[in-house]
Amino acid sequence: MSYSTHLKLKPLAPYNLKLNVRMFIGNDPRINGFEKNKFWQVIRVNHKPILVIIESTGSVDEPGLSVTLKSNTKITDNDKISAENTIVYMFNLDFDLKEFYEYIKNDPVISKITKEFRGLNNPTTATVFEALASSIIEQQISFKAAQSIERQMIRDHGEELHLDGKVYYAFPTPESLSKLTKEKLRESGLSLRKADYIINISKLIVEDTLDLESFKKYADMNAIIEELSQLRGVGEWTAHLTVLRSMHHRHQAFPADDLGLRKAISQYYCDDKKISADNARQIANKWGKWKGLAAYYILVSYLET
Repeated sequence: MSYSTHLKLKPLAPYNLKLNVRMFIGNDPRINGFEKNKFWQVIRVNHKPILVIIESTGSVDEPGLSVTLKSNTKITDNDKISAENTIVYMFNLDFDLKEFYEYIKNDPVISKITKEFRGLNNPTTATVFEALASSIIEQQISFKAAQSIERQMIRDHGEELHLDGKVYYAFPTPESLSKLTKEKLRESGLSLRKADYIINISKLIVEDTLDLESFKKYADMNAIIEELSQLRGVGEWTAHLTVLRSMHHRHQAFPADDLGLRKAISQYYCDDKKISADNARQIANKWGKWKGLAAYYILVSYLET
């Protein structure tokens, strides 16, 4: 038996749902997907998995979203409120891109890219843990390879949601991963070292020694980077990537050590010459507090061409 309810959401314009999800869509519809203008993914709401189906009902400049929530248990009013808050957070529906567009309008490179990808925002994960685990997986390997490993980990250790004869998977919780050995987690494709890092962080969360969600309340982003970097297996690159992927409106984070990002910046600003992390930071300084969002636009454009 399945239960469902509906929401109507209105993102701040401009907003393009397809642009905002396509970077993270894989080839496994049991995890997420986008088809016929509809995106779907399982999120955890009040400790239970709920399938979220989001359909764009408007235009980029007059956006609207129709959301269906489906579960195999009753969806309460509180579940509905929590799900709405999570969706607004994950898809940055309350963020006004116009201020960013105004700030960078005199940079001909990034201004051109933002016009091409108008309505693109950087979606965030539902929890900081998800972003941190994903960023650890991505260390020193390609984004494509990391996505493949992450999806295998989700299938192997994520909570299953059975609906209408189909099975869907939610991202594994710290509780589920904390019970694994690093050898078991390695079977999903991670190195033993990365498996050890993720399991260790999961245990710290379960033991209430680490509260990753508390970082969202920090006023000083540098303090977040510093504290995250103290975790075993987390360096500055991983910390910056985690902030960008999980913390609403922290667009000043900038993973300068990312090789793919440096290649993208070089293609647009340095005639494809090899640049260092310091070179990338110097270029990014012109984007001010928007450097992380500008970098995201550049990387998306680079990967799309």
